[in-house]
Amino acid sequence: MTYSTPSHLPEIPIYKKALEIFSLSRRISHYLNHDLTNLKEDGSEDKHIYFSGDIVQQSELLGPEIIKAENEVYSYKKQKHVANVRRITNMLYRSSRRLEKCNSNGKDFLPILRKELKKFRKLQQHWSLTL
Repeated sequence: MTYSTPSHLPEIPIYKKALEIFSLSRRISHYLNHDLTNLKEDGSEDKHIYFSGDIVQQSELLGPEIIKAENEVYSYKKQKHVANVRRITNMLYRSSRRLEKCNSNGKDFLPILRKELKKFRKLQQHWSLTL
């Protein structure tokens, strides 16, 4: 399903921040994957590698939910999408916390992602009130 993008969307701060978070999470995941793809001595894989994919997948969902909320006519449906953005943001924050426990130098970048998520949450509060 394709969504028509509103013409004012690139100017919305929350959408810009969602794109930044997506880009940042992709870079962090790529960096972490180099350290986490190696098998352990017992032949098992690192369980944290799945969380590195989760941050990319979750951050990728933010933009389409914002578009859906902006395109929606009815306020109760807009609030449903706002709630989804909030839920995805919380999941992304939890996944980044879990990744901090991994054995990689890339985990040093995760506080930057969480800092951006905190900024995103502030924008989200303002944005939800303006819908």
